[in-house]
Amino acid sequence: MKTTRAALADGRELIYFDHDDAPERATLDRRDLPEVSSASELRWDPLLREWVMMASHRQARTFQPPVEQCPLCPSRDGYLSEVPADDYGVVVFENRFPSLSTHATAGTSAVHPLVEVRPGLGRCEVVCFSSDHDASFADLSVADAGLVVDAWVHRTAELSAIEGVEQVFCFESRGEEIGVTLSHPHGQVYAYPFVTPRTARIRESALAYRQETGADLQTDLLRAELEDGARVVAASDHWAAFVPAAARWPVEVHLYPRRRVRTLAELDAAERVDLAEIYLDLLNRFDRLYDRPLPYIAAWHQGVVHDADDLDYLHLELFSIRRSADKLKYLASSESGMGAFITDSLPEATAQRLRDV
Repeated sequence: MKTTRAALADGRELIYFDHDDAPERATLDRRDLPEVSSASELRWDPLLREWVMMASHRQARTFQPPVEQCPLCPSRDGYLSEVPADDYGVVVFENRFPSLSTHATAGTSAVHPLVEVRPGLGRCEVVCFSSDHDASFADLSVADAGLVVDAWVHRTAELSAIEGVEQVFCFESRGEEIGVTLSHPHGQVYAYPFVTPRTARIRESALAYRQETGADLQTDLLRAELEDGARVVAASDHWAAFVPAAARWPVEVHLYPRRRVRTLAELDAAERVDLAEIYLDLLNRFDRLYDRPLPYIAAWHQGVVHDADDLDYLHLELFSIRRSADKLKYLASSESGMGAFITDSLPEATAQRLRDV
């Protein structure tokens, strides 16, 4: 893999990720762009003990533009996009409408005596998986999917080294039903200045389990799923995918490396290649489930930057809100109001359907 760095017209960083035999990519951004807003701030919720990101400038972000104005497509004669080159393999650049910024300054010094306010320091990046606007991740070859994996690894390592960053989150949201604002195949990376609530909860559970049993919670969860087999969807030399026994979403699969590592950056070469293959297999199973593209969220749960207790275990949570060919799962009052999920299908049945396709 080779990388090429560039600076966009407003100072944001862009990085091309290409196979070794790819041509050189254009780096000059010929647009006249306004300064990127850095007015992101964090506010502490004292009831839930969670940080909330405030980024009002994101109201102006691009929303479902026509194909000929897609900002993630390569630049061409008559149209300049976020990507200066006329083609690319994978490209990563800082988000033009970031929720977090390395230049953030809190706009409010105090809003409430119990609500701490901090600058929203961090970084938000866009990861374009392909220059083909009509493609999806599932359409990639194993080699090109591997290039995305390598980009995730690269960004995880580099962003984790930024002072103040506590966790790096690689993810993809696909489908208008999910709320995606750009249809070009892409994902994002967030570098948070705090440990996210979901990760903090998992870490608390892992610590309690270790204190009770002396063992690792997620290692034992994976072992039990493999031994039972009823919810396993796919498995390879280095990875295993299963529907969790207490799945919340209509279609939900967790993907774990068999060797316990904390982050994508800790995967070896064989594990990365194997990941590209099994991930493509899972995405294709999702799309064959109802013979139509399935809206989904793919969320990489990586270890926190400072993990003195060694509690974390890298894994992917891949899930969809589509509960049948023509119905969506909405977060109703129990889920939205109280955080108590109601699942309409048994995980064992979902796993069987995914194996069958």
